[in-house]
Amino acid sequence: MKEAVEMIVRALVDDVEAVDVREVKREGATLIEVRVAPGDMGKIIGRQGRTVRALRALAHAVSLKRRHRFVLEIVE
Repeated sequence: MKEAVEMIVRALVDDVEAVDVREVKREGATLIEVRVAPGDMGKIIGRQGRTVRALRALAHAVSLKRRHRFVLEIVE
């Protein structure tokens, strides 16, 4: 899941080197933290949050398929 999110985020931003995606395993869930350059934050969030909502929908779909919860967060 981490690799898929990282590939999508790298395609969206201008500063590819600043992209950092981490997986944090927790009890019953996996937190996926996405960090980007401050100038690219708006591109990840999208208009009215549509882009980040789509990424979270993807994480939810994978959660249902794998029967393991994935939570996506954008970290500043």
